[in-house]
Amino acid sequence: MSTFFGHPRGLATLFFTEMWERFSYYGMRALLILFMTASVEDGGLGFDVGRAAAIYGTYTAVVYLLSLPGGLVADRFLGLRRAVLLGGVIIMVGHICLAIPSLPSFYAGLVCIVIGTGLLKPNVSAMVGQLYSDEARRDAGYSIYYMGVNLGGFLAPLLTGYLAQSASFRSFLGRHGIAPATSWHWGFGLAAVGMFLGLVQYLVGGRHLAGIGQVPERAIGGTAAPKRRWSVVAGCLGAVAVLALLGSRLHIQVTPQSIANLFGVLIFGGAIACFCWIFLSGRWTRDERRNLVLILVLFLAAALYWSGNEQAGSTFNLFAQNQTRTDLFGWSFPASWLQSVNSLFVILLAPVFAALWLRLGKRNPPSTVKFALGLVFLALGFAVMTGAGFYAATGVKVSPMWLIVVYLLHTIGELCLSPVGLSAMSGLAPARILGLVMGIWFLATSMGNYVAGRVASFYVVSALPLLFGVMTVVSAIGAVVLWMLGPRFGGIGMRHHEIPATSEAPP
Repeated sequence: MSTFFGHPRGLATLFFTEMWERFSYYGMRALLILFMTASVEDGGLGFDVGRAAAIYGTYTAVVYLLSLPGGLVADRFLGLRRAVLLGGVIIMVGHICLAIPSLPSFYAGLVCIVIGTGLLKPNVSAMVGQLYSDEARRDAGYSIYYMGVNLGGFLAPLLTGYLAQSASFRSFLGRHGIAPATSWHWGFGLAAVGMFLGLVQYLVGGRHLAGIGQVPERAIGGTAAPKRRWSVVAGCLGAVAVLALLGSRLHIQVTPQSIANLFGVLIFGGAIACFCWIFLSGRWTRDERRNLVLILVLFLAAALYWSGNEQAGSTFNLFAQNQTRTDLFGWSFPASWLQSVNSLFVILLAPVFAALWLRLGKRNPPSTVKFALGLVFLALGFAVMTGAGFYAATGVKVSPMWLIVVYLLHTIGELCLSPVGLSAMSGLAPARILGLVMGIWFLATSMGNYVAGRVASFYVVSALPLLFGVMTVVSAIGAVVLWMLGPRFGGIGMRHHEIPATSEAPP
């Protein structure tokens, strides 16, 4: 087969690599906070919600935060292709660690997954863009690639959730002399199998990538800069030393919450420092600098969006487990299965949105307008959750249709924002920092995940209608502000970066 749906054959290699990587990630993500809050007798860790939320928020934030240095390492040292391979191997090792029932292996697994994803995620996305020289075909290629993300995101919670939570599989384990409480680790182990399959097909299909991603772009200025490399290493080591000194002087107690607070400072401070460094370090042309301003605007809007959307794995997951009936039309299912709904809606609705953007033609709105629409649907979803919170406050478990409607609204918002942003980053980024800018895009997701995780810590101490109501108002305000700012940026490289074909789940 010389082409893949009319696109370069290399797109198939990257499509399935990302599909299996997302299978491993979303399969584990669907279980993570439920596993941490489950009782020890049930095979979980027995953590309280506050501690589990701090770990969950930090983990999901750092997964995407490390996309930033991961892109930089690929740009300067490894090249995109080697970074993806190394990242996949580390991810697989991490899931194997999670399959081992012990607390040290649990933390070791999380560390491995965040390092591996940081290397793989931005660089496999960047390689998709390098398959094309034509912008319209590149946008369509990203759309097909986005479908791979959602296919993995749809299948993973169903399969890993069945192994981890279903009564039938636990009975199967018991009949074969295996402790039923270990079912969680079978779910984590399946995620490792998924990543292994992704690596096999990546190596087999690598010949279709030609020379893409093999040679690193050395420096922002386009030439090798070994002194700058050592200055970056020295700066990182200095930062670690300063943090260690402050910790010892201030007698900071090391807890999941204190570590989460520290990473919060690093994430938000790092985002500010990163943009300052980019604007001040490079010899940018006028057009490149204008594009960088647009990247900053879209970055802030995306961070706000993901802070709400990514509550699917934390607050909404807890709501599904504790306040929602896990049955529909007389059929019972594990709570983690609801994590597949978002990806299913993306798969169903992405072609509709693709046709819509093409149908609009010259009336196709700019990226800022689409991002604002994404925030509008995010606010509508939280308005529905506010209603569900009022019912749940009476002590009655609500129908799963509440969450399904919320996921539908948030998916519509996602299709207005996420694929558009993914393509825009690839098109707007100066070529010599392409991997870095793709990492910056995932840094917005990192910030959103961190906030989403920390919001979950209020799950048991705040009234649910108040919690969801605040998110409704914040999302609506963000949409209004972005809509008002849109005309100021409408002419800066906007319309020709829109995706005309399909879409994705959270990156």
